[in-house]
Amino acid sequence: MRYSAMVAILLLCSSPASAEPGNEWQFQRSPIQGTVESYAGKYKPTAIMVVQDGLVVATSGDISRKVNVRSVRKSFLSALFGKAIERGQIKLESTLAQLGIDDTAPSLTADEKLATVRQLLMARSGIYHPAAYETSEQKSTRPPRGSHPPGTFWYYNNWDFNALGAIYEKATGSNVFDSFETLIAGPLGMQDYTVRDGTFVGDRSSLYRAYVFNMSARDLARFGLLFLNQGHWNGVSVIPSQWMAESTKTYSETDRKDRGYGYLWWTLDAGAWGRDVIFASGYGGQLIVIVPEKRLVAVQVVDLDAQQRGIHSATFLDLVRQIMTNAAAGPSPLVGR
Repeated sequence: MRYSAMVAILLLCSSPASAEPGNEWQFQRSPIQGTVESYAGKYKPTAIMVVQDGLVVATSGDISRKVNVRSVRKSFLSALFGKAIERGQIKLESTLAQLGIDDTAPSLTADEKLATVRQLLMARSGIYHPAAYETSEQKSTRPPRGSHPPGTFWYYNNWDFNALGAIYEKATGSNVFDSFETLIAGPLGMQDYTVRDGTFVGDRSSLYRAYVFNMSARDLARFGLLFLNQGHWNGVSVIPSQWMAESTKTYSETDRKDRGYGYLWWTLDAGAWGRDVIFASGYGGQLIVIVPEKRLVAVQVVDLDAQQRGIHSATFLDLVRQIMTNAAAGPSPLVGR
């Protein structure tokens, strides 16, 4: 009996950590903490959270504080599209003409309306109409109307991203924030997000509004862990695995070194980073970085009201590279990619 009890205890102690947290995250002491604290002391992010094997191995700041995560919103929408496509509500090859999508004068041309949902997800629509919630850089670098046919040129285009929000809502009959709470935040047990943390922002330049999320670092980490685990949470499929694989492939080279683009996700060069590393990125330093070979999710948020200069995404990616050198390697949860 004593021998059996001892074996049971050893098995319990040696069993792998749960891939998903419960109502609260579990923390595990790690040398990564010192690396994160050194970075945080220099750059002053609002919060950082690093998760490996479902356990929090490093934090800095208030991980429950909600901030505007800017363009990370686009990767949220990509996940929602996976559910809508699985349900047959949206078809990737539908054109804007078929969907009845137009915009304010000067309205879309017949050629622009040939762009497909897939091309918008890839940021390759060829539609360079003014858009709401653009940065000054986006406005200054927007190509001339009609300069590239649909599907032929990658440009980080808020018009594509905002129009996709409208396409999703029309097809599903649900707004983005309600859908996110019901289909993602609820199943993942997000601790801070509610529909009141979503705001639509528009202007006279376009019919299509930006869908802006305020999120905490610890809720972003749950979203990242969902993608690390190929769309499953506690054994239940939240986002279709097929969509997870398709949406995070590299379809385009971009204007950033070593970065590609999938369906509203950034990708990183496998030679420099390892297999299937992806990240969601928002202006000023909002990031979710997913490193499958290290079973790692790293999150940063920056409140730009408090720190107007923000933090360059490359700066946080450099931190993630440092963390990777101290993180034990092992089998990836993202098998079959």
